[in-house]
Amino acid sequence: MDIQIYDHTNEEPKANIELVQNVLNFAGDYLKLAENTEMSVTLMHNDEIHEINKTYRQVDRATDVISFAIEDDEDSDPIIMDEELAEEIAPNIGDLMVSVDKVKEQAEYLGHSYQRELGFLCVHGFLHLNGYDHMEPQDQKVMFPLQKEILNAYGLKR
Repeated sequence: MDIQIYDHTNEEPKANIELVQNVLNFAGDYLKLAENTEMSVTLMHNDEIHEINKTYRQVDRATDVISFAIEDDEDSDPIIMDEELAEEIAPNIGDLMVSVDKVKEQAEYLGHSYQRELGFLCVHGFLHLNGYDHMEPQDQKVMFPLQKEILNAYGLKR
């Protein structure tokens, strides 16, 4: 996958940026996404994600991860093109915003590593970008086991 990672904190070690890249590539392979699939991840502090949450979701608080899917089946018309052109255009699944402050808080609270929580939130948001959800119990039964399966297969176990 072509994953653009932006560190708005200017504080994340190279190893954590590589973890985000690697775990998302692994998840993309796991879901059998096209190799040229595109997405972005922005790592930020609570104040920035709070503002995004307030502006775009009307929720006045910081959150751990926000997923903005490019093609949301509910609100968009399908793009119709011939097969040859479709193969040339890279599918862009969207953007993830991750609060590194929440990563730290939640890792400490849950008693596991910062890297495990960072990988978890990236995979969680990534699954949202790919149409998975957990708002309804039947959706949770699909998304949560898949999330755990991907993280365990990658090696980020609790």
